Order: sequence, then structure tokens, then C-alpha cells
Amino acid sequence: MYKKLIYLILLLSNLGFAQQKAENSFVIVAGKTLSQADSNLVKEWFFEGLKAKAIQNTELATEYFKRVLTLDPANHASLYELANIYHAQDLDEEAEQYSREAVTVNPDNEWYWLLLADVYKKNKNYSQLAIVFNELINLKPGERDYYYDKANALLRLEKVNEAQQVYNEIEKRFGSSEELSSERQRLYLKQGKSDQVISEIEKQIKAHPDDIEYYLQLAELYANDKNTTKALEVLQKAKSIDPGNAYIRLTLSSVYQAAGKKAEAFIELKAAFSNPTLNIDSKVRILLSYFPRFSEASSRTEAEELASILTKAHPTDAKSFSIYGDVLFQQNKLTEAKAAYQQAVKLNNQVYLIWEQLLRIEISTSDFESASTDGEEALTVFPNQAPLYFYTAIAYNQQQKSEKAINYLKNAANLETEDKEMLGQIYSGLGDAYNAIKKFNESDQAYEKALQYNENNSYTLNNYAYYLSLRGQNLEKAAQMSKRSNELEPGNPSFQDTYAWVLFKQKNYKEARTWMEKAMNSNEVNDVQAEHYGDILFFMGEKDLALKQWEKAKEYGSKSQKLERKINEKKYFE
Repeated sequence: MYKKLIYLILLLSNLGFAQQKAENSFVIVAGKTLSQADSNLVKEWFFEGLKAKAIQNTELATEYFKRVLTLDPANHASLYELANIYHAQDLDEEAEQYSREAVTVNPDNEWYWLLLADVYKKNKNYSQLAIVFNELINLKPGERDYYYDKANALLRLEKVNEAQQVYNEIEKRFGSSEELSSERQRLYLKQGKSDQVISEIEKQIKAHPDDIEYYLQLAELYANDKNTTKALEVLQKAKSIDPGNAYIRLTLSSVYQAAGKKAEAFIELKAAFSNPTLNIDSKVRILLSYFPRFSEASSRTEAEELASILTKAHPTDAKSFSIYGDVLFQQNKLTEAKAAYQQAVKLNNQVYLIWEQLLRIEISTSDFESASTDGEEALTVFPNQAPLYFYTAIAYNQQQKSEKAINYLKNAANLETEDKEMLGQIYSGLGDAYNAIKKFNESDQAYEKALQYNENNSYTLNNYAYYLSLRGQNLEKAAQMSKRSNELEPGNPSFQDTYAWVLFKQKNYKEARTWMEKAMNSNEVNDVQAEHYGDILFFMGEKDLALKQWEKAKEYGSKSQKLERKINEKKYFE
């Protein structure tokens, strides 16, 4: 194609170079007499310009074409080439100037007019564009596209009646067509003549009675005019022709919804969802539209049913199980959501967010073994994601595999450099892990660093305070941190228990009892709380009550030898 264009331009340029060749070695060009030497020079420069353009040296090409014009100002081939170069460089003013000069010198060249049309399209100069297509129609009256281009330019100028005349001319010359009908519909819509649009579509339905697309277009027009009765009538006719068409069912659902017929709308929507020919992305978008309405029980129920249908219609697409998991997760159905996410990663393990959501659920449901296994697998796919190391470390830490947890947390800290919230959680996790293996200095340093990133992390404040109190170290600081954690998260029984224990260690038994009773009233009492409460009561002189609490702690499952000794000897031991 490129070579053909070069030959065409050379042919055109040769016509411009020599309209008449005389025996006395002079050439007549556009009323200007060139010597044979100048004529040869013009040819040489033009060819050099084409060569430079072919190797994309536009600067040199421009120089040669402009040289041609110094000797031969009416050389339309050079004018055209310069216009092309400037047009490609987005130099619109220069492109228009040279294009206009080219068509002025040679008004019978279709390529010149097409370039000028392209320049006007880019500049959105639709009045001049319409004139250019007039010229092209005069040159090539059998080229249908030029009529459509002229009509489009007139529509841009809001000259609707003139555009309609062009469409009439198209029909007269080329006959009716789907394209012409579509363009007329666009024109009628611009005029607000929906009746005529309907008439055009009905013509197409008559000509193509099995083409469902026209029924859908007509139904949409009726729906836009709030005429749901006619819209439903058209769609039911379409449904009788093609009952398995998912787009008909989807449109029916939309029209029923607009008519307030929610039950019928949902029936049609389910039918559309169960059809695998309907694009899964369209279905996912519909499901996502339910999420803002999840406060309504009916929306949650519908979304879950649709998502379940989606997995059956697209059983090999991870998207179906991923969105199903999201719907279940939003309803706190964590076990079912986990199963959906597991199937999603089984089908496609390349989606990072699914892995992260799966690990979060496994940790929140205390399925730490699955979390560590899935975390390891996720890291083979995404080895540079700090959150995956973090969640895997949490899982290992909860399985008393603290050394492994520490390694993963260090990797997470090395990868994460900007997210202060995440860094705070990573170092807090390191504090827990180091404490578990009795590396208390490293534990305290990690907690301190965690608080540098987020001084109001209630989890870090609570754990750091608790472990300090267990060691009986820096109790004033422990009390301040524990108090702050309860201010940040009031009513948390674990935090209340910690504060009670810190107060106990400070020998503030009265306050300790108050906070321990708060903790025990906030939730179901566990063995640790019962034992701590017994310790507090013992130092308040209520030894019988203390013994009862120690015995309860044993009933709740504690197997502590120290607790056995407290019960047997009826006294407190460190």
C-alpha cells in the first residue's frame, strides 16, 4: 500500500513538473517557465524529499519540499506532502494552509481533498468539512461514504433538515439499508421525533423479522418514553421468537423493574444469569450494583441467589466464585465465603486480592493451619507482597511457630516501606513473636517501633502492657498504655482484663477488682480471667472467694500447675 501511494504521488508530481516540454530545453509549469536545469532540480529535490520522508526524517523532507516550492510554487504534489507532514505533527494551521493550496492547484485530486477533510475533522471545522465533502461527492458521486460524512458534518452544525436531505439523496441513489435507517434514527432522536424513530425501526423489523436487535431497540425506545406496556409487548414478541436469548430476558427484567413488577423482574434476571452466553462481566456489574443496598434483607437474598446461579453458569471462571465470595463475606457468612474464594484461586491463582481476602477470613475464623498453607502457596505466586508475609506470620505465630513467624514478619518489614499502618502491625506481630520465645528485649524494641508508626494501635498497647506486667517491669508505662487501649476501645473485655492485671501488679487491688469485674461482665468468663480475679480477691482478704475463682478457672480448662498449687495450699503463688 505504501509503495502504491509513492508511485501515485510520483505520477501526480510528474504531471505537475512537465505540462509541456519544448525542444529549446525549457519547461512550462502552471504559467511559469522553468529552465530544463530548474525542472531537473525540482524533480531531484522532490525525490530527495520522498526518500527523507520514507526514513522518517521529516525535518529534511520538509526542507526539500519547500525548496521545490521556491522554484515551482504551484507544485501540488509538494504542497500535499508538506500538508501531510504538518498534519502528522499536529501543526494544524500549516497543515490546513498547504492542503488548501494543494486542492486549489489541483481540485480534481481525491487524495488532496481527503487530507483537507481530515484536517477539518481534527479541527472540528464542520462548516468547511461539509464543503469539502461536497467537492468529493462531485468528484466521486458513486462513493456512498462521502454522503454519510457530509450528513454527519451537517448534524454537527445542527443543520438537521439539510442532513435529512442528504439521507434522502442516499436512499435515492443507493436504496434503503440498515446503516441508513440507523443514521436516520439518530437524526430523529436529535429532533426529538421518537415516533419517526419507531417507524424506522418497525420498517427494519418488517424487513428482518428474525433480527432480535431491532426488537430490543424498539423496546428501549418505548421504555425511554415510559410506555412500559408497549415495551413489554415488543419484548414478549421477541421472546417468542428466541426464548433462549439472554439479552431479551435482561431487558425484560429492566422494564419490569421500571413498571414496579419486582417479582417478574427478578424471574427474568435469574433467567439471564443462568444463560452462559451473557457476558460474565455484565453479570458481575449487576451484582456489584446490589452492594450499596445490602442494608435491605431482600437485596442480600437476591444477590446471593444470583451469585450462586453465576457459579453454575460459569463454573470454570474464577470471577464467578470471587464475586460469590464477596457477596457471602458481606453477609458475614465466612465459612461459605472461604469455600468460594478457595475455588476461585483453584481456577485462577493469579488474582492477588482473592488470596488476601481468603487469608483474612481464615485468620478471623482461627483456621491458622489453612492460613499458613494458603499463605505459603500465595507467596509462590506473589513473592513481593508484604501483606501475604504478614498474614502467614500471624498464622504461624498462632500455631506457636514463632521462629517462622519472625522470619516472615522480617520479610514483610523489608518489603513494606510506606504504609505506616501496615508497618505498625508488622512490628506489633514481631513483638508478640519475640515475647513467645522469651526474647524480651527484641520484643520490647519491636513494640516500641510499632508505636512509632501508630501510637494509637490499641492491640499493640494492650499486648505490650500485658507482657510488661507479667514480667513485673516498667509497670507505670504498662498502666498508661493499658489505660489508653481501653480509652481507644472501651468495653473490650480482653483490654479490661489487662488493665486489671497491671493494677494488680501495682498492688492497686481495689481498682484491679473493679476492672476485672467489668471484664467478666462483658463476656463469657475464661480460665485466665477467673484465676486473675481469684488472685485479686486473695490480696483483698477474701480468701474463700479467691479459692472459688481458682476452682472455677480449673473447671474452665486451665491445666496450670501453679493454679493447682493455689487450690491445694489455698494461697497465692507468683
